[in-house]
Amino acid sequence: MKNRSGFGWIGFISGLCMLLLGVFTFIRPESMFTWFTVIYGLIAVITGVCDIVFYIKAERYTGFGPVISLIFGVLGVMAGIILVTHPETGKWILSIAFPLWFIAHCISRMTHLNLIRLTAGSVYYYISLVVNILGLILGVVMLFKPAFTFITAGTLVGIYLIASGVEAIIIAFSKVGSRR
Repeated sequence: MKNRSGFGWIGFISGLCMLLLGVFTFIRPESMFTWFTVIYGLIAVITGVCDIVFYIKAERYTGFGPVISLIFGVLGVMAGIILVTHPETGKWILSIAFPLWFIAHCISRMTHLNLIRLTAGSVYYYISLVVNILGLILGVVMLFKPAFTFITAGTLVGIYLIASGVEAIIIAFSKVGSRR
């Protein structure tokens, strides 16, 4: 068996990207949705792939994997590919696909919480729980109120991306993934 350092480079890079994108989105909420579509699509693909990898690793080491993580990982990748390949329709795609991605991502992360609590401890568990509940609420509100999405998306999405980026960076520094 190979030992890991416990530092999650993919989570760290993903978290740093989300953090930087969140700050930029928060500072300039009036920016065009079309330009953001490609970047958000890439983040959706990265987080979807991370969910799929989590499923594969969990299945390999425990004998079972959270199927919901696999399903929402695939949905995240699909949503990301749609956003990347059709940036000209980003405003309309974001009004539907982005809330679905938020919901899928938060549900997927919530399925990881029991394992995270065992490996990373209670502090990360509660941070992740709060961030994902807020993201789930935001996703549902954006899904049912598209006008709300267009008016406040920049600010709210910026705040959520900052919180998700911080969460990903915290987990990168935790002992998740290291063998004891």
